[in-house]
Amino acid sequence: TASLFCFSFAVLQALEDGLEKADADPSVKAVMICGENGKFSAGADIRGFSSPNRPVKSLAALVSLIESSKKPVVAAIEGVALGGGLEVALGCHYRVAHVKARMGLPEVTLGLLPGAEGTQRLPRLIGVPAALDMITTGKHIPATEALKLGLVDEVVEENTVEAAIRLANKVIGQPLGPRRLSLKPVPKLPDMEAFLSEARVRVKKQAQGCLAPELCFQAVRAATQMPFADGVRRERELFMVLLSSGQARALQYAFLAERAAQKWTTPGGASWSSATPQPVRSAAVIGLGTMGRGIVTSLVKANIPVVALEQDLEYLNTGRKAVMLLLEREATKMELGAQTLDFHNPARLQFTVDFDSLRDVDLVIEAVFENMALKKEIFHKLSRICKPGALLCTNTSALNIDEIASATSRPQQVIGTHFFSPAHVMRLLEIIYGRHTSPTAIATAVQLAKALKKVGVVVGNCFGFVGNRMMFPYVQQAVFLLEEGSRPEAVDRVLEDFGFKIGPFRMSDLAGLDVGWRSRQGQGLTGPSVPAGTPARQRQGQRYSPLPDLLCESGRFGQKTGKGWYQYERAGGRTATPDPWLHNLLAQYRDTHGIEPRFIDQEEILERCLFSLINEGFAILAEGIASGPEHLDVIYINGYGWPKHKGGPMFYASTVGLPRVLAKLHKYSEAHPDVPGLRPNAFLKKLAAVGNPPIKEWMSYLSQQSSRL
Repeated sequence: TASLFCFSFAVLQALEDGLEKADADPSVKAVMICGENGKFSAGADIRGFSSPNRPVKSLAALVSLIESSKKPVVAAIEGVALGGGLEVALGCHYRVAHVKARMGLPEVTLGLLPGAEGTQRLPRLIGVPAALDMITTGKHIPATEALKLGLVDEVVEENTVEAAIRLANKVIGQPLGPRRLSLKPVPKLPDMEAFLSEARVRVKKQAQGCLAPELCFQAVRAATQMPFADGVRRERELFMVLLSSGQARALQYAFLAERAAQKWTTPGGASWSSATPQPVRSAAVIGLGTMGRGIVTSLVKANIPVVALEQDLEYLNTGRKAVMLLLEREATKMELGAQTLDFHNPARLQFTVDFDSLRDVDLVIEAVFENMALKKEIFHKLSRICKPGALLCTNTSALNIDEIASATSRPQQVIGTHFFSPAHVMRLLEIIYGRHTSPTAIATAVQLAKALKKVGVVVGNCFGFVGNRMMFPYVQQAVFLLEEGSRPEAVDRVLEDFGFKIGPFRMSDLAGLDVGWRSRQGQGLTGPSVPAGTPARQRQGQRYSPLPDLLCESGRFGQKTGKGWYQYERAGGRTATPDPWLHNLLAQYRDTHGIEPRFIDQEEILERCLFSLINEGFAILAEGIASGPEHLDVIYINGYGWPKHKGGPMFYASTVGLPRVLAKLHKYSEAHPDVPGLRPNAFLKKLAAVGNPPIKEWMSYLSQQSSRL
């Protein structure tokens, strides 16, 4: 028997030695390979991909060596067999899996493809359609499904190693030729060509600009078109193309950044390493609007008992119906995965209008709409009713956490949990600490994110926090570009071609233009409180665009009213079409304000929107609002549709080169001196002055004293 877990040279060498010994020893009749500590193998260590001496080549050689063994080799798969781990199992002649084991080839999610002959062996074993599905999506499949596909020979509920030894003893002396996958033909399909051309279109569409799924497809197609040895050569070529592409680096950075984001610190010295979370055995949600419903659904899915509270019975009943509908849908999805949701049991989910029902919960999430007076009133009530240790969370997207906390007698228990809509789908949770929030409260919110299968990112308290604060200058530039001569569809097309799921104007229409309008009225930027005689396109000495306000004054709130920056087939419609009314409005607007429209090229659209967003990111880092650039990138990938294969805005800035970002910001800032968002941030200037230091070194250039602002 030999054991492996995470591939390193040592593990590969030990396996090779073990196999050679077994082959040479006449008393050994069969070989069994298993993993340590109940895990077969999670594959290669991701940090090894970027190092020059990668063990990929030798892994393929090892797999061939296993397959060519003159004695039967049986894999005993427990826990997981992923990536190179599954490729090793494919080299074995037989595979036995524990019923709880999961298998997959997730390389595609890191911008790569299975590089140890997996793209050639898997289709020979389970057929092209199933292999293509596994390799191009990177999904993990349970042992029971693996058995149906023929990926494993046997699934056991008891001791996997003993079962594998039993099987090995049974097959001693049987011919191994038929069990060597490299010698098997790929199972035929009635019309392989037609299947492949349809699959190619499907893969390309799902890939959304990612190279890896398409090259995975090409590697599997090679298995159907050429002999094994040629297919392996093609796999190597394609692997090298991906390895040297910027996308693989970006996707691996994103993977590691998500892990790094769990290690939070605050300028005050609190940190993940010393803070202990409190257990959350029950929770409450206040307000059953769109956000509240999604949050309740997330909690129920995480098996946390919930009390859902509304202000009166009418709202409560509407909310209850909507939550039940969401949960029915989730339950149907989950049943396919053989899990069940127990939400009809009042001990798991209770609806009420009575604040007293919140006496015993460990955590409350307030999700009423963005109104400071209302939130303070609720928090004042909560600090009277909830038990002393209860965590008081507010789902706000921009309001000041310290001001909300000031309404309570326990500001150390108050924290912001900014969910993203739809809350039961979106992975991001921005966790905002205030001046008094305790390290325990932060740790508990981070733990909650994990329980909800979300990515929690800890950030400081400022207007808009991190995500929305960086989004303001981006959307502002997009609107300025319309004033100067562009159109919503032109701006959106450039940003969607870059890889965003949805451009800024389609995004605004989806979110509702009235949300920003209400916020601007509250800030005194528009509406009756603006002093008479204020220039239409200026506020506080800065450039301002009244265009979004004009749309709202015409009742154009986006998808919900059927008209916004685009027109829709009906109120609530989803299909955006360019609107002649809006083009006409833009022409009149430019006339009124004496703006000579000009043609604006794609490069300017992209750079003004993205570089202003990135510039704000540097300001956030310099102020100590976030503890590292990877935190900003994790927020943008998981909450704002930034293309993952471009690694997030700060990583993208490092690939463009900071000196170039700086030069472009200078150029646009000189052309628009009344737009502060284009003025290069001092921290960006400081980094560009040293050239283009690696992203992981950025924070070391911040002087200690400036990060405590």
